[in-house]
Amino acid sequence: MKSKPCAASLTVKTAFVLPPDTNSYGTLFGGKLMAHIDEIAAIAATRHAQRHVVTASTDSVDFLHPVKDGDTICLEAFVTWTHQTSMEVFVKAITENVVNQTRTVCATAYMTMVALDENHKPTTVPGVYPESEEEKYLHQDAAQRAEQRRERRKRSKEVARKFGSAFP
Repeated sequence: MKSKPCAASLTVKTAFVLPPDTNSYGTLFGGKLMAHIDEIAAIAATRHAQRHVVTASTDSVDFLHPVKDGDTICLEAFVTWTHQTSMEVFVKAITENVVNQTRTVCATAYMTMVALDENHKPTTVPGVYPESEEEKYLHQDAAQRAEQRRERRKRSKEVARKFGSAFP
């Protein structure tokens, strides 16, 4: 499988923030932003793998700035690193007041997506390589982030076993 540049998976999405998307403070619900993040990450990963994908992990979503009713939310995503069947996708969300043209990064996240074959089983993905300085910056620590995800998943499984599925 031939490796692809990070930029080949670049995906951009812009949407208006409307009253049903906001909380009682007139700012975008965090869960709504997380849904945008998951969707754009899936599109970028699908573009890279040329396969259907599922979300395997969401690293911390850092909410950096509120997104107000009437603003737009612009998300950019691309694959920063790959393993055998998984892809790390970086997502940056920008809030924009289109009237006065102010733009602010409002959130960043790393998502891990897994490519699936026709039988819904994990399947191999092409490698990825960075070209720009920003891509190189994200790519250089990707293996370390993947290891941290593996450790966090292991701890999550331990917690799930300890607490089980029974209702208290």
